[in-house]
Order: sequence, then C-alpha cells, then structure tokens
Amino acid sequence: MTLVASLLVSLGAGVGSVSRYFSGLWVNRWTKSEFPWGTWIINVLGSFLLGLFFRNFDIVHHTKDLWSLLGTGFCGGFTTFSTMSVETVGLFRANRWLAFAYIGSSVAVGLTAAWMAQRT
Repeated sequence: MTLVASLLVSLGAGVGSVSRYFSGLWVNRWTKSEFPWGTWIINVLGSFLLGLFFRNFDIVHHTKDLWSLLGTGFCGGFTTFSTMSVETVGLFRANRWLAFAYIGSSVAVGLTAAWMAQRT
C-alpha cells in the first residue's frame, strides 16, 4: 500500500468512525428499544454504501484512491462488526430470540443492501 493510499484510508476511517459515533447517538436517542437500532442501521447503510463504492470505484472506474478513501477507509470506520458482536452477546443473555433476530437480520439485510447497490 502506498503512502497516499494509507493516508486516504486513515482519513476515511477517521471520518467514518466519527460519523458512526454521532449517527448511533442520534438513532438511539430516537429509538428507545432493547434492539440496537443504531448499530443495525449503520451496518446496513454501510453495506449499501460499500456496495456502491465497490461497483463505482473498484469495478467500473478503477479509481483506487477513491476506493481507498471511501470503501476501505470510510466504510471500514463507519461499520462495526465488533459492536454488533458484543451487542448480540448481550441480547443473547437477555432475550435469545431478539439476539437471533438481530444477527440474522443484520447479515441478511446487509447482504441484500450490498447486492442491491451493486445492481444500480
């Protein structure tokens, strides 16, 4: 990885992480639920965006710098597998069915969003 690509990934990841934090706060403020809607929405949206960025910057236009910034960087910082995992374990202790619904819908809807984004 070149220095420019490393800087672009770092910049994108920083913006993505901050965006995730504030988006999660905003969503969780409006959804008073045991279900972790903030992380769910962020991961689904991130899957859709990653699908768009992959299609446009990696497959179609071969723009590696934009892919590094937006795909690897922003979406990598914006989405969060680790938070989803910890939330699933917590849900499993409190409500197993909700935990299965969370992890199952996260994967199914996330894959569908990525697939739909690449079809546009």
